[in-house]
Amino acid sequence: MSSLIPRHTGLYTDFYELAMAQGYVLSGKAEASASFDYFFRENPFKGGYVVFAGLSDLLEVLEEFSFTDEDLSYLKSLDFQKPFLDYLKNFRFKGRVYSVREGEVVFPLEPVARVEGTFLETQLIETLLLNFLNFESLIATKSSRMVWAASGRKVVDFGLRRAQGLAGIQASRAALVGGVTATSNVYSSFLYSLSPSGTQAHSWIQSFPGELAAFRKFAEIYPDRCTLLVDTYNTLESGLPNAMIVAKEMEEKGHRLAGIRLDSGDLAYLSKRARATLDQEGLHYVKIVASNQLDEHLIKSLLDQGAPINIFGVGTSLLTGQDSPALDGVYKLGAYEGKPTLKVSENLAKTSLPGVKKIVRYTDPDGFFYADGILLEEEKSVETIYHPTSPEQKSRVARYFPESILFKVMEGGKSLARFTVKEAAAYAQERLAKLSPERKRFENPHTYKVGISQKLMDLRNQIIRENQKS
Repeated sequence: MSSLIPRHTGLYTDFYELAMAQGYVLSGKAEASASFDYFFRENPFKGGYVVFAGLSDLLEVLEEFSFTDEDLSYLKSLDFQKPFLDYLKNFRFKGRVYSVREGEVVFPLEPVARVEGTFLETQLIETLLLNFLNFESLIATKSSRMVWAASGRKVVDFGLRRAQGLAGIQASRAALVGGVTATSNVYSSFLYSLSPSGTQAHSWIQSFPGELAAFRKFAEIYPDRCTLLVDTYNTLESGLPNAMIVAKEMEEKGHRLAGIRLDSGDLAYLSKRARATLDQEGLHYVKIVASNQLDEHLIKSLLDQGAPINIFGVGTSLLTGQDSPALDGVYKLGAYEGKPTLKVSENLAKTSLPGVKKIVRYTDPDGFFYADGILLEEEKSVETIYHPTSPEQKSRVARYFPESILFKVMEGGKSLARFTVKEAAAYAQERLAKLSPERKRFENPHTYKVGISQKLMDLRNQIIRENQKS
């Protein structure tokens, strides 16, 4: 049973998906074969890439996708017809799913997931797929940007209280895929075997007769993981001195204060003053944790100013995907009954790519990703790839090292490959290390090359011409 959607999985969709599904049953199209592609058109956050996430959650729910008697009774109340309800009675998703690995670094227009099966089942899971992959990829990408800005310092997720309701469950998971080291979210930690982390709130300190008493009691209860929040009253005049008193007392008992946390004020100035004072007292080991409305730009600014911060606690900006509230992923039909098809638009950038496709990644001799090619599935290799909307722009890839990055991850509705958060996170860091710095920078990142093969371009143009004639 899926832990994310324990009941009513079949209703996790938009109404029009069910309306179309009934139409397929009543018109005899339900069992026709189909192939759909998932891709996005623009990178979020004005960035240069996306970290793909949400696959394991998606596969888990697809394995349980079905309609209960209660679901069918509800659909009957919405005037769905008996032949359709009878069809759904024993319905389970039995299709195939191809995808890049969770944690892969991906780019616009690439078919990073493909779903094959009957027309009805591939259509019916559209909303679920888009909801999971768009959201988790968005948060994983935001997380990766913060981790990159932190330049080796730890980043911790504090964002559950600001997340959009239950989306915070998946958001904390996605943040770990993107590279943060721990989360304050206990529910997600339990669900996904993550590492929970946290310090204390101002209310803890306010509940005691004095700050020192509050610090002492916390250190007594948690001697091996004690981090003290020092800004409740006055960071430099009260919080820091009291924290150092407790640190010395802990040393006498054979323990060490783990850190102090700054949650307000000029974090660059306060962290420098705190570091200098701690070091003067021989407390070099005490780490400085900073929080308070941080994002990747503020983290980078603090480090550019020389702020000696060891750990960044990030919340609202991370788990809400601030600045880019949604990834614009779409799900388009690529083939119907074995015949390539596409969605045509006056804007070529919004015309989908037909047929069954794969992604080949080309790596340069230094080990950095150079370009990605979108090829028809049957193509073995190509020497040149063409810009999807400006074919006069092309790149020779023959001398680079090719790697297919799309794999079968589900067959017959059963998962073939599901990755733990730690596995996906490790893979993401491995792949991000192969993306050149100019493509990861925040200001005007260098555009990564994504091209299509000559055969795919010809097929698209041919279908467009045929549609114009009809």
